[in-house]
Amino acid sequence: MAENAAAAAPSPLKIIAGADSFGAELKDALVSHLRSLNIDVGRGVSSSDSSDTTTRGLVACGTGVGVAIFANKNPGVFAATCLTPADALNARSINNCNVLAVSGMSTSKESAVEILDTWLKTPFKAPCPASGFKPWEENLSCFLDKSMIEMPLIGKNDKLDNDSSTSTCSICCLVKNRELNPVEMIPGGSMKIVRESPTSAIVRFKAGSVEPAHHHTFGHDLVVLEGKKSVWNLTKGERFDLTVGDYLFTPAGDVHRVKYYEETEFFIKWDGRWDMFFDEDLETAKKAVEKETA
Repeated sequence: MAENAAAAAPSPLKIIAGADSFGAELKDALVSHLRSLNIDVGRGVSSSDSSDTTTRGLVACGTGVGVAIFANKNPGVFAATCLTPADALNARSINNCNVLAVSGMSTSKESAVEILDTWLKTPFKAPCPASGFKPWEENLSCFLDKSMIEMPLIGKNDKLDNDSSTSTCSICCLVKNRELNPVEMIPGGSMKIVRESPTSAIVRFKAGSVEPAHHHTFGHDLVVLEGKKSVWNLTKGERFDLTVGDYLFTPAGDVHRVKYYEETEFFIKWDGRWDMFFDEDLETAKKAVEKETA
Protein backbone atom coordinates (compact mmCIF):
# COMPACT_ATOMS: atom_id res chain seq x y z
CA MET A 1 0.00 0.00 0.00
CA ALA A 2 2.82 2.37 0.90
CA GLU A 3 4.54 1.72 -2.41
CA ASN A 4 1.34 2.44 -4.36
CA ALA A 5 0.82 5.70 -2.50
CA ALA A 6 4.44 6.70 -2.94
CA ALA A 7 4.35 6.01 -6.65
CA ALA A 8 1.46 8.47 -7.01
CA ALA A 9 3.49 11.42 -5.79
CA PRO A 10 4.64 13.78 -8.56
CA SER A 11 8.38 14.38 -8.62
CA PRO A 12 9.61 17.95 -8.01
CA LEU A 13 10.71 19.84 -11.10
CA LYS A 14 13.84 21.18 -9.43
CA ILE A 15 16.14 20.22 -6.54
CA ILE A 16 18.34 22.85 -4.86
CA ALA A 17 21.50 21.13 -3.58
CA GLY A 18 24.34 22.02 -1.23
CA ALA A 19 27.04 20.32 0.86
CA ASP A 20 30.19 20.83 2.88
CA SER A 21 33.45 19.01 2.17
CA PHE A 22 32.35 15.93 4.14
CA GLY A 23 29.14 15.56 2.15
CA ALA A 24 30.25 16.84 -1.27
CA GLU A 25 31.05 13.43 -2.79
CA LEU A 26 27.70 11.95 -1.78
CA LYS A 27 25.85 15.09 -2.88
CA ASP A 28 27.51 14.94 -6.30
CA ALA A 29 26.48 11.29 -6.71
CA LEU A 30 22.89 12.16 -5.85
CA VAL A 31 22.90 15.16 -8.18
CA SER A 32 23.99 12.83 -11.01
CA HIS A 33 21.11 10.53 -10.13
CA LEU A 34 18.65 13.42 -10.14
CA ARG A 35 19.83 14.54 -13.55
CA SER A 36 19.35 11.00 -14.85
CA LEU A 37 15.71 11.43 -13.79
CA ASN A 38 15.53 14.70 -15.76
CA ILE A 39 15.18 16.77 -12.59
CA ASP A 40 16.88 20.17 -12.68
CA VAL A 41 19.45 20.85 -9.97
CA GLY A 42 20.46 24.28 -8.64
CA ARG A 43 22.04 25.94 -5.61
CA GLY A 44 20.71 27.97 -2.66
CA VAL A 45 18.82 25.69 -0.28
CA SER A 46 17.77 28.56 1.98
CA SER A 47 15.38 29.76 -0.71
CA SER A 48 13.12 26.70 -0.41
CA ASP A 49 9.45 27.45 0.19
CA SER A 50 7.03 25.10 1.99
CA SER A 51 4.19 26.21 -0.33
CA ASP A 52 6.20 25.42 -3.46
CA THR A 53 5.71 21.73 -4.25
CA THR A 54 7.73 21.91 -7.47
CA THR A 55 11.04 22.72 -5.75
CA ARG A 56 12.79 20.88 -2.93
CA GLY A 57 16.26 20.86 -1.38
CA LEU A 58 19.08 18.35 -0.87
CA VAL A 59 21.91 18.93 1.63
CA ALA A 60 24.78 16.76 2.82
CA CYS A 61 27.50 16.91 5.48
CA GLY A 62 29.40 14.44 7.63
CA THR A 63 26.43 13.38 9.73
CA GLY A 64 23.56 15.08 7.92
CA VAL A 65 22.61 16.78 11.20
CA GLY A 66 24.42 20.11 10.98
CA VAL A 67 23.14 20.98 7.52
CA ALA A 68 19.58 20.14 8.58
CA ILE A 69 19.90 22.44 11.61
CA PHE A 70 21.18 25.26 9.43
CA ALA A 71 18.58 24.72 6.69
CA ASN A 72 15.75 24.81 9.23
CA LYS A 73 16.79 28.33 10.30
CA ASN A 74 15.23 29.53 7.03
CA PRO A 75 11.46 30.18 6.86
CA GLY A 76 9.55 27.63 4.79
CA VAL A 77 12.22 24.94 5.08
CA PHE A 78 11.27 21.58 6.62
CA ALA A 79 14.57 19.70 6.62
CA ALA A 80 15.06 16.19 8.02
CA THR A 81 18.13 13.97 8.36
CA CYS A 82 17.34 10.60 6.79
CA LEU A 83 19.66 7.62 7.22
CA THR A 84 17.24 4.99 5.89
CA PRO A 85 14.39 4.83 3.36
CA ALA A 86 12.00 4.45 6.31
CA ASP A 87 13.25 7.80 7.67
CA ALA A 88 12.55 9.41 4.30
CA LEU A 89 9.09 7.85 4.13
CA ASN A 90 8.20 9.11 7.61
CA ALA A 91 9.69 12.57 6.99
CA ARG A 92 7.64 13.09 3.83
CA SER A 93 4.44 11.57 5.23
CA ILE A 94 4.44 13.27 8.64
CA ASN A 95 6.40 16.49 8.15
CA ASN A 96 5.98 17.16 4.43
CA CYS A 97 9.79 17.42 4.46
CA ASN A 98 10.98 19.58 1.56
CA VAL A 99 14.73 19.41 2.25
CA LEU A 100 16.48 16.06 2.51
CA ALA A 101 19.65 15.94 4.64
CA VAL A 102 22.01 12.97 4.20
CA SER A 103 25.20 11.75 5.86
CA GLY A 104 28.35 11.59 3.76
CA MET A 105 30.16 9.58 6.45
CA SER A 106 27.64 6.85 7.27
CA THR A 107 25.56 6.42 4.11
CA SER A 108 26.76 4.62 0.97
CA LYS A 109 25.92 6.00 -2.46
CA GLU A 110 23.64 3.04 -3.14
CA SER A 111 21.72 3.53 0.10
CA ALA A 112 21.54 7.28 -0.45
CA VAL A 113 19.98 6.78 -3.89
CA GLU A 114 17.34 4.52 -2.33
CA ILE A 115 16.66 7.13 0.37
CA LEU A 116 16.43 9.88 -2.25
CA ASP A 117 14.07 7.90 -4.49
CA THR A 118 11.78 7.15 -1.54
CA TRP A 119 11.78 10.80 -0.54
CA LEU A 120 11.03 11.92 -4.10
CA LYS A 121 8.13 9.53 -4.58
CA THR A 122 6.39 9.82 -1.21
CA PRO A 123 3.53 12.31 -0.91
CA PHE A 124 2.50 14.11 2.27
CA LYS A 125 0.36 11.89 4.55
CA ALA A 126 1.20 8.68 2.66
CA PRO A 127 1.04 5.39 4.61
CA CYS A 128 4.39 5.00 6.33
CA PRO A 129 6.13 3.04 9.12
CA ALA A 130 4.80 5.52 11.70
CA SER A 131 1.21 4.86 10.59
CA GLY A 132 1.73 1.10 10.42
CA PHE A 133 1.67 1.43 6.62
CA LYS A 134 -2.03 2.27 6.86
CA PRO A 135 -3.81 5.51 5.89
CA TRP A 136 -3.74 8.10 8.67
CA GLU A 137 -6.87 8.28 10.83
CA GLU A 138 -9.04 11.32 10.15
CA ASN A 139 -8.11 13.18 13.35
CA LEU A 140 -4.38 12.64 12.76
CA SER A 141 -4.73 13.59 9.12
CA CYS A 142 -6.38 16.85 10.19
CA PHE A 143 -3.58 17.46 12.71
CA LEU A 144 -0.93 17.01 10.01
CA ASP A 145 -2.75 19.43 7.70
CA LYS A 146 -2.92 22.09 10.42
CA SER A 147 0.73 21.61 11.31
CA MET A 148 1.74 22.74 7.83
CA ILE A 149 -0.04 26.05 8.46
CA GLU A 150 1.00 26.54 12.08
CA MET A 151 4.67 25.47 12.07
CA PRO A 152 5.90 28.33 9.84
CA LEU A 153 4.20 30.79 12.24
CA ILE A 154 6.02 29.59 15.38
CA GLY A 155 8.06 32.46 16.81
CA LYS A 156 7.03 34.82 14.01
CA ASN A 157 5.42 37.33 16.35
CA ASP A 158 7.78 36.90 19.30
CA LYS A 159 9.62 40.08 20.31
CA LEU A 160 13.02 39.62 21.92
CA ASP A 161 14.10 42.46 24.20
CA ASN A 162 16.65 43.04 26.91
CA ASP A 163 14.14 42.66 29.75
CA SER A 164 13.94 38.98 30.72
CA SER A 165 10.85 39.71 32.83
CA THR A 166 8.83 40.53 29.70
CA SER A 167 10.22 37.84 27.41
CA THR A 168 7.87 34.97 26.59
CA CYS A 169 10.73 32.66 25.59
CA SER A 170 12.07 30.49 28.42
CA ILE A 171 15.39 30.00 26.60
CA CYS A 172 15.85 33.76 26.20
CA CYS A 173 15.10 34.25 29.90
CA LEU A 174 17.70 31.60 30.72
CA VAL A 175 20.32 33.33 28.57
CA LYS A 176 19.72 36.77 30.05
CA ASN A 177 19.95 35.52 33.62
CA ARG A 178 23.32 33.80 33.19
CA GLU A 179 26.74 35.39 33.54
CA LEU A 180 29.85 34.59 31.54
CA ASN A 181 32.08 32.49 33.79
CA PRO A 182 35.69 31.29 33.38
CA VAL A 183 35.98 27.76 32.04
CA GLU A 184 38.56 25.64 33.81
CA MET A 185 38.65 23.17 30.91
CA ILE A 186 39.58 25.84 28.34
CA PRO A 187 42.36 28.14 29.65
CA GLY A 188 41.89 31.73 28.55
CA GLY A 189 38.31 31.15 27.43
CA SER A 190 35.02 32.34 28.88
CA MET A 191 31.71 30.85 27.92
CA LYS A 192 28.19 30.10 29.00
CA ILE A 193 25.98 27.19 28.08
CA VAL A 194 22.87 28.82 26.70
CA ARG A 195 21.02 25.58 26.21
CA GLU A 196 22.22 22.05 26.60
CA SER A 197 21.25 18.39 26.32
CA PRO A 198 23.39 15.27 26.89
CA THR A 199 24.86 15.55 23.38
CA SER A 200 24.37 19.16 22.29
CA ALA A 201 24.63 22.74 23.50
CA ILE A 202 24.51 26.37 22.43
CA VAL A 203 27.71 28.01 23.65
CA ARG A 204 28.93 31.62 23.79
CA PHE A 205 32.60 32.69 23.92
CA LYS A 206 33.98 36.14 24.66
CA ALA A 207 35.87 38.02 21.95
CA GLY A 208 39.58 37.26 22.07
CA SER A 209 39.17 33.79 23.59
CA VAL A 210 41.54 31.08 22.38
CA GLU A 211 41.08 27.32 22.62
CA PRO A 212 44.52 25.64 22.70
CA ALA A 213 45.01 22.68 20.36
CA HIS A 214 42.90 19.78 21.59
CA HIS A 215 40.99 16.73 20.42
CA HIS A 216 37.96 14.65 21.36
CA THR A 217 37.13 10.95 21.11
CA PHE A 218 33.99 11.90 19.19
CA GLY A 219 33.18 13.90 16.07
CA HIS A 220 31.15 17.08 16.42
CA ASP A 221 28.98 19.31 14.23
CA LEU A 222 29.02 23.07 14.70
CA VAL A 223 26.89 25.92 13.30
CA VAL A 224 27.81 29.55 14.03
CA LEU A 225 24.80 31.57 15.18
CA GLU A 226 26.56 34.87 15.94
CA GLY A 227 30.07 36.27 15.69
CA LYS A 228 33.28 35.18 13.95
CA LYS A 229 35.92 32.52 14.67
CA SER A 230 38.72 30.55 13.03
CA VAL A 231 39.35 26.84 13.46
CA TRP A 232 42.71 25.32 12.57
CA ASN A 233 42.50 21.57 11.98
CA LEU A 234 46.12 20.71 12.72
CA THR A 235 45.66 17.05 11.86
CA LYS A 236 44.66 17.87 8.29
CA GLY A 237 46.56 21.15 7.95
CA GLU A 238 43.40 23.13 7.17
CA ARG A 239 42.02 26.48 8.34
CA PHE A 240 38.33 27.38 8.46
CA ASP A 241 37.19 31.00 8.91
CA LEU A 242 33.61 30.84 10.14
CA THR A 243 30.91 33.48 10.52
CA VAL A 244 27.14 33.50 10.95
CA GLY A 245 25.48 30.51 9.28
CA ASP A 246 28.71 28.61 8.58
CA TYR A 247 28.87 24.91 9.39
CA LEU A 248 31.84 22.71 10.27
CA PHE A 249 32.26 19.04 11.14
CA THR A 250 35.42 17.96 12.99
CA PRO A 251 36.10 14.20 13.03
CA ALA A 252 36.97 12.28 16.17
CA GLY A 253 40.66 12.54 17.07
CA ASP A 254 41.42 15.54 14.84
CA VAL A 255 43.56 18.07 16.74
CA HIS A 256 42.21 21.60 16.35
CA ARG A 257 42.84 25.12 17.69
CA VAL A 258 40.23 27.93 17.85
CA LYS A 259 40.34 31.73 17.95
CA TYR A 260 37.27 33.93 18.60
CA TYR A 261 37.47 37.40 17.02
CA GLU A 262 34.10 38.60 18.28
CA GLU A 263 31.70 37.47 20.98
CA THR A 264 30.55 34.30 19.30
CA GLU A 265 27.63 31.94 19.83
CA PHE A 266 27.34 28.55 18.18
CA PHE A 267 25.36 25.33 18.29
CA ILE A 268 27.42 22.18 18.79
CA LYS A 269 26.34 18.54 18.66
CA TRP A 270 28.56 15.59 19.46
CA ASP A 271 28.36 11.80 19.40
CA GLY A 272 29.02 10.10 22.73
CA ARG A 273 30.10 11.30 26.16
CA TRP A 274 31.82 14.69 26.32
CA ASP A 275 35.61 14.71 26.73
CA MET A 276 38.50 17.04 25.82
CA PHE A 277 42.24 16.36 25.65
CA PHE A 278 44.71 19.23 25.26
CA ASP A 279 47.73 18.95 22.96
CA GLU A 280 49.39 22.30 23.81
CA ASP A 281 49.36 24.99 26.50
CA LEU A 282 47.68 28.40 26.22
CA GLU A 283 50.84 30.43 25.57
CA THR A 284 51.88 28.14 22.71
CA ALA A 285 48.38 28.48 21.26
CA LYS A 286 48.40 32.28 21.48
CA LYS A 287 51.76 32.52 19.73
CA ALA A 288 50.59 30.19 16.95
CA VAL A 289 47.36 32.15 16.45
CA GLU A 290 49.24 35.46 16.41
CA LYS A 291 51.58 34.11 13.72
CA GLU A 292 48.66 32.78 11.64
CA THR A 293 46.66 36.01 11.82
CA ALA A 294 49.51 38.49 11.45
